[in-house]
Amino acid sequence: MEIEIGSSPKLYQRVANAIVARIRSGKYPRGERLPPERELAEEFGVSRPTVREAMIALEIRGIVEARRGSGIYVVDTAPPDTSSNEQDIGPFEVTEARRLFEGEAAALAAAIITDEEIAKLESLLAILGANTSSEVGERADRDFHITIAEATRNSAIATVIENLWDMRYKSPMCQKMFDRARDAGVQPRYDEHSLILKALKARDPQAARAAMRSHLDRVMNAMLAATEMDALERARSEVAAKREELEKRRAI
Repeated sequence: MEIEIGSSPKLYQRVANAIVARIRSGKYPRGERLPPERELAEEFGVSRPTVREAMIALEIRGIVEARRGSGIYVVDTAPPDTSSNEQDIGPFEVTEARRLFEGEAAALAAAIITDEEIAKLESLLAILGANTSSEVGERADRDFHITIAEATRNSAIATVIENLWDMRYKSPMCQKMFDRARDAGVQPRYDEHSLILKALKARDPQAARAAMRSHLDRVMNAMLAATEMDALERARSEVAAKREELEKRRAI
């Protein structure tokens, strides 16, 4: 059963709605574990990130929950008024759009950036490097990217990129995914931002574009890895706890 591509609702929402329909029909009763992510992706004809966004959407709505080292389980039959917010953009969509716009913005900025803007980026990079695991570092990360957008001298480009960043904080989907990534240890990467700045200082548009795209590719991969590693770490924790319990039993 493939999900047809259309204008509305969003792809992950259609996957989530299809799963809700199955829950209501009794195919996935309360307490049952949903099929694995890979299986659902193949069945619906979508990517695994889309399935992951659908699972997060259902979790936000209180319909499913992730259990440590086990999987996703149905916890509610989904009342009729729990539809997804049409304005809620998925984190992979946002990051993909950022890769597209910010890659080109970096290339344009590299051709015309001023020494004053370079100095500002150096200052922000220093703040980011000293505060990678705090809100101060996150703000410096945002300001670093917005400064590059503003260096294009194109207010439309700068506004689009700023709006994409704002979606990270306004969208519950994005917020939940980035919170999970942060909890898994994913932080702004000083070295990747350094490469972007190096290309800008060299006034090299091609290198700036490549560095920005590489950085945002890493952001997407880190989000995927964080959720996958989250499940693995949960499983490891449970195994470790069980081993400790067995050792205590043997010591009796």
